[in-house]
Amino acid sequence: MKRFATLLLAGLCCAVFAQAGYAQAAGDFKPATTNVWGAEYPRVDSQGRVQLRVKAADATKVRINFWSNPKADMEKQADGFWTYTTPPMVPGLHYYNFVVDGAEVSDTGSQSFFGGSKYASAVEVPEPGSTYYSIQDVPHGQVRDVWYNSKVTGSWRHAMVYLPPTYETQTKQRFPVLYLQHGGGEDETGWIRQGRANVILDNLLAEGKCKPMIIVMAYGYAKRAGQPAPAVSGPPTSPDRARAMQEMFSAFEDDLTQALIPFVDKTYRTLPTRENRAMAGLSMGGMQTFQITTKHLDLFSYIGGFSGVGGGMGGGPVDLKTAFGGAMSDAAAFNKKVRLVWVGIGTKEPERMYQGVNNFHKTLDSGGIKHIYYESPGTDHEWQTWRRSLKEFAPRLFR
Repeated sequence: MKRFATLLLAGLCCAVFAQAGYAQAAGDFKPATTNVWGAEYPRVDSQGRVQLRVKAADATKVRINFWSNPKADMEKQADGFWTYTTPPMVPGLHYYNFVVDGAEVSDTGSQSFFGGSKYASAVEVPEPGSTYYSIQDVPHGQVRDVWYNSKVTGSWRHAMVYLPPTYETQTKQRFPVLYLQHGGGEDETGWIRQGRANVILDNLLAEGKCKPMIIVMAYGYAKRAGQPAPAVSGPPTSPDRARAMQEMFSAFEDDLTQALIPFVDKTYRTLPTRENRAMAGLSMGGMQTFQITTKHLDLFSYIGGFSGVGGGMGGGPVDLKTAFGGAMSDAAAFNKKVRLVWVGIGTKEPERMYQGVNNFHKTLDSGGIKHIYYESPGTDHEWQTWRRSLKEFAPRLFR
């Protein structure tokens, strides 16, 4: 009788939980590492599936909207929760939101990250067997928030600075510097919060795979003092948008070279020579990198573009005789001066972007420009592509 009562109670509990929307697809689901404290959802299993849940008792329709994939209707449960389990997703950080009766809302169970020109929910799907961007029991560097005064913009500007673990212990040591830029719609926090650049560098350094370096991450949007902010919205092919982007790029170039680099060299123990200075960036930041470094080869000798190269992003040809102010027109001279050109792309990126970067790689080949070309297998225009790119790029710096 006692056994029967126990089984009956267990059955009732299971029924209640199922009715309440807590029944789960078979799998080893656990709360995502990107959840806020104590949140049980979203949940991720070892196959890369994501379970999501949102309470919207009065809603008539709720959809899940992953920016990269998938987009689907959620199922309403008896208690007013809506649930959905995704198919297996590629590893990495995935932005998403709920669409409740047509209104976009964030997931209160998830942390928010600045992407797409707004704060958005995101869920981390682990990459099986990979630890290069996970916190390990190794020495850790510091990440500092810094402000610098820019006469170019007539304002105080914010940047993030990573200092390697030995910066505080080897007080007479000086370090090379990598200027690492975010993409369009993101900001200077992206490479730390989404990209885990500090963790990647800590792990590479602990394995002896790269040289200790300072990393500076600046806000890539800029306007000149007394000028309105360029209107960079609109269709990608719009002449007005292209002109506004160039105005912004030009202001950022002057801010970086005239304000930020002098500030960094004055504030930190840097090796302030071109041989010890690199620049790289993702998407828009990659375009900025190629445009800035090729105009300032007196400042930089290492160049990296992650899903963005400053030319050919539409898939069209690039003429090395005229591109980048003709900096690459003499391949022998360019190769002698620049120690590394690095170009990366994800194999699942939009066709226009993939073809643009791949064509640029082929143009460099045919033009005799020495470079390294890298493809991240299976990843889209997303942080996993750029994490992998940094992991491959950093060890080649300052050798």
